[in-house]
Amino acid sequence: MSTPALEAALSPDPEDELVRIELEEKRKKKRRGWKRWAMIGVSVAVIGLTFAFVLPTIADYAQVWDVVQGLSWQWIALLLVAAGLNVATCAPEWMAALPGLSYLQGSRVTLASTAVSIVAPGGAPAGMATSFGMLKVWGFKGRPVGLAVAVTSIWNQLVILGVPILAVAGLVAEGDSNRTVELIALAALVLFCAAVAGFAVGLSNVRLTRRIGDKAARIVSWGKGLLHKAPVTWNGEGFVRYRDETIGLIRRRWWYLTLTTLANHLSVFVILVVSVRAVGVPRVEVTAVEVFAAWAISRVLGSIAPTPGGLGFVELGLTGTLVAFGATDAQAVAAALIYRFLKDVPTLGLGLLAAATFKVGHAAESAG
Repeated sequence: MSTPALEAALSPDPEDELVRIELEEKRKKKRRGWKRWAMIGVSVAVIGLTFAFVLPTIADYAQVWDVVQGLSWQWIALLLVAAGLNVATCAPEWMAALPGLSYLQGSRVTLASTAVSIVAPGGAPAGMATSFGMLKVWGFKGRPVGLAVAVTSIWNQLVILGVPILAVAGLVAEGDSNRTVELIALAALVLFCAAVAGFAVGLSNVRLTRRIGDKAARIVSWGKGLLHKAPVTWNGEGFVRYRDETIGLIRRRWWYLTLTTLANHLSVFVILVVSVRAVGVPRVEVTAVEVFAAWAISRVLGSIAPTPGGLGFVELGLTGTLVAFGATDAQAVAAALIYRFLKDVPTLGLGLLAAATFKVGHAAESAG
């Protein structure tokens, strides 16, 4: 879960807190512009090295293009269906976390916030600001929105940490193994248990929640002070308020939230499976469980990599894992690139369109 999401969720007024965070980030960028440009330079260098040097050494792009050109129209149709399924499953998770939100509104806000967080300099805070702004126009504001942002973030992180564990279990059931997957799964298991235990402890007792909140606020404010940032505006009471609201939401809708979150993540996995089969990798060489393991690694890499959407890191992780399981170099690179294109390009295109037109849609709904 991102720090801006947590601070907004714990604040009495999430919108104001998010604005404060954005203003603080802008001031920080003005004061330390060179660091920002250095990070941008590192990201560009990593992406450039990956696509211009590393991937071509694994498989010549001419060979990769031959694989792509060999796709039949049936596989192209299935790839488009998989990409459409991914877009179609992005709304229900928000609908589960924010009662009253329509499917169309959920789709637009999810696509827009994701697209903006990728392309905007502000990253995650800019994406959340987009979400808050769109939802406010539609009549959703205040604590319910902050809670929805926080809970969906937590559920998504738990899924990302959980899939490597399931991948290792599947590999063991097949009599297979992969050292990289096992190491990532071990780290994910530790973090998953810590996250679940911390979440459960935080919700278990009001007095304990308040004490944890007060201590956490002091520690975080101290850490932010070292970075010349303003102290947090929340305290133990914010934790208690968040606890009560979270218990109420989870008690009523935990199953809906869990199923919709899993559906959205698994729709991304479907894109990879279809991509791998479309480029000619048969089941006898790379099983569905092995594809799942490669995907699990890519999800973890995408969540921690410094580049937008894990660009570069995800492709290397997917390619290396698929080759280790039995795909040829050209097939692995082609599958990774097709997967990236179908996962991100529709989201970016539809998301930026949704961010630019959400007020027009609201005006049309109001007129109707």
